[in-house]
Amino acid sequence: MTCPPYTPMVMTMIHDQNNLPYLYVATKAGGLKIYDINVIPTPVLVATVPVSMYDSLDVMSLSQTGNYLYLALGNSFAADQKSGMAIVDVTSPTSPMVTDFWVLPSSLGGSGIIKAEGNYAYLGAMINGLIILDISNKSNIQFVSQFIPDFNYPPIASPDTTKINARGMEVKNSIVYLCYDAGGFRIINCTNKLAPVETGQYCNPATYIPFNRPRAYNNVVIDDTLAYIAVDYCGMEVLNISDTSNITILGWWNPYNCPNSNWFSSPSHTNEIQFDKTCGHVFLSTGKSDMIVIDVSNPAQPDSCNFYGGVSNNIGTWGVGLWQNQIYLSYICTLGIPFSSNWTGVKILTYTPCSTGIDEHDTDGINIFPIPASDKITIELKSDFIFSDFSITNTLGQTFHLSFKTSANKVEVNVSELNSGFYFLKLSEGGKEITKKFVKE
Repeated sequence: MTCPPYTPMVMTMIHDQNNLPYLYVATKAGGLKIYDINVIPTPVLVATVPVSMYDSLDVMSLSQTGNYLYLALGNSFAADQKSGMAIVDVTSPTSPMVTDFWVLPSSLGGSGIIKAEGNYAYLGAMINGLIILDISNKSNIQFVSQFIPDFNYPPIASPDTTKINARGMEVKNSIVYLCYDAGGFRIINCTNKLAPVETGQYCNPATYIPFNRPRAYNNVVIDDTLAYIAVDYCGMEVLNISDTSNITILGWWNPYNCPNSNWFSSPSHTNEIQFDKTCGHVFLSTGKSDMIVIDVSNPAQPDSCNFYGGVSNNIGTWGVGLWQNQIYLSYICTLGIPFSSNWTGVKILTYTPCSTGIDEHDTDGINIFPIPASDKITIELKSDFIFSDFSITNTLGQTFHLSFKTSANKVEVNVSELNSGFYFLKLSEGGKEITKKFVKE
């Protein structure tokens, strides 16, 4: 079986962020498709926004803010289309309306990703770098600036500029965390939209010394001072970005012996990435291995804890989405480079998320609640436990001395000054030490 040429190629998808029962799907030349998934086993196509509505450019990726979808436009596989973006009003998902679209006039190259924050959209325009657009007027997109990071990082001889592409991204408080394909990972300060400044860069030396072929940094999620990055057939890296001028690697999920593994024969090709903060799980679309779940409750030692699908089963994933207890996997057709896949579409999976946090009522008789915590945590001690000291550390080993008060067998700790993330509480009783984990939201 092979995919017929008229089949819309599903690239990626997202669940409606306003919790309406709709799935928005980027289907390349098939445009934007919207499905009613109120009954999950039988999705119903309720609307299509064809590519003719935005200069016949393929829909490669999408994101949502409020009632608006932002589409990344332009075929980036063959790189025979221009880079662009469109805005679609989905106030009524069954009646979507294109409010405007914008196209980079001079260069081919396509697009990989689009993110919006406030009045600005950030377009990962592949070979054309990062493009910032003013979207304050949804009916009149305005070009602001274009930033092309230095091709000469990482420091290798004769870098292949065709493999250096802005294709994965997170944006937080005007800081762009950019996956630049063979150009590594970049942090770009866009506070001044007219003059973005690169403040950090990283590429794992093990992947280009002495091989001279840096691996593809494909996509990223940010959790406070940590970046989780999908690195093609080199698995997933965990980077410490607390000091953007000195980014370091904290952990590396690398089960296939990269960089000694082979791109064609590797059983995993990580592309898109999602993060369940409460559970401490990262979900990776892994090409011919469908999906792998990584436990990052200890980010320094990421480890696979679950999976879906099978290796070399002639279907391959590209995108992964996450919403409440639902996982969305998109599959693409490809002719054996780097894997074979003869089906395109979306699979919807369900899973059991962590509803009560990391720690529940454990046998040691010490409980922490609420998890995730907001302003304070309460430590409930068993009646015969008398602690002599306690400390709180984060995943980087930093220790925090926080105010607390005791009453009976309970200790209330003020955690309001902590950043969001995972923490370890160590309680000492004489020579005995007990460690508990909790999440600060």
